[in-house]
Amino acid sequence: MIELLTPQEIDQARPSGQFVANTLQNLRERTGPGTNLLEINDWAAAMIRAAGARSCYVDYAPSFGSGPFGKVICTSVNDAVLHGLPHDYILRDGDLLTLDFAASVDGWVTDSAISFVVGESAAPEDTRMIETTERALMAGIGAAQPGARIGDISHAIGSVLESADFQVNTQFGGHGVGSTMHQDPHIPNTGKAGRGYILRPGLLLAIEPWVMDGTSTLVTAPDGWTLCSSNGRRTAHSEHTVAVTESGPVILTQPG
Repeated sequence: MIELLTPQEIDQARPSGQFVANTLQNLRERTGPGTNLLEINDWAAAMIRAAGARSCYVDYAPSFGSGPFGKVICTSVNDAVLHGLPHDYILRDGDLLTLDFAASVDGWVTDSAISFVVGESAAPEDTRMIETTERALMAGIGAAQPGARIGDISHAIGSVLESADFQVNTQFGGHGVGSTMHQDPHIPNTGKAGRGYILRPGLLLAIEPWVMDGTSTLVTAPDGWTLCSSNGRRTAHSEHTVAVTESGPVILTQPG
């Protein structure tokens, strides 16, 4: 299913984007060495309740997971890159953490992810990896112009990732959002410009570059959900929800 929102509906989706963005920033500020991943999940759950929002993850049970997910946020640490199931793990100084959060507010879903190093001991290679996904994200967003194609977004993302010598996995990528969390079109993180679905005003897209150091191969952790690098090396992931409008892309999950 591909939804096209009216300009009024895009405005109605803005509070969802702000809630998701502000929740992620709040969680980042509260997280440090000694924080348990289960605490992060509890904090996010409390913010969902306080806002009258709805979790997109608790009952989520797709074919690729051992569902239902049962938690309200994905917490992926170090070699984990996607769908990290919160568990009893206490974060240490220097851990690389990705928080991926989607919620529905007033019936509209937005989705965003941030990666950061916990504490004060950020290794240069971790910083470079995170910054590369952030640059790729902004390149992809810049390509999300009305009349362009999905392949233009994929090509823009892939060009940044590959120029930084990262291998790109296309099993999981960006996707449409709207009244539900995962919709068509699928947005691979590399591809050929000028190919694929034509972008139309009203389209909401979750654009999400992610990389693994030294590999493009994923393995599934024993929890049945968390996806990790096959070589055990570190990973990073950045994501925004963007509305395609007549005047260009608008980031709905921009903090503040």
